Amino acid sequence: MKRYGIYFIADAEEDLFNIYSYVATYDSVTKAKNLLEKIEETCKNLSIIPDRGHIPPELERIGIFNYKEIHYKPYRIIYHIIESKIHIHCILDGRRDLQQLLQERLIR
Repeated sequence: MKRYGIYFIADAEEDLFNIYSYVATYDSVTKAKNLLEKIEETCKNLSIIPDRGHIPPELERIGIFNYKEIHYKPYRIIYHIIESKIHIHCILDGRRDLQQLLQERLIR
């Protein structure tokens, strides 16, 4: 069985840090650590079945089909498969407007 490498780009690492910081500040450090572990585990599971995700509807509507997403609770994990590598681009709160979040990232 082929395994894919998992790589977090800088924006995804920043997303993880921000999620951890928010939960640690407004809930508890223990819950923040557990959440971070679950999100990372969800991402690592892509190494076995990378095609299990679906194209984010917001990207599909504008003709972008080379990104996929999976979910862990309200978080949307958006990734791109290149050869035998999976690049995690962002981990976003699904309760927020994805289109607005992506536009903000493009402006940065």
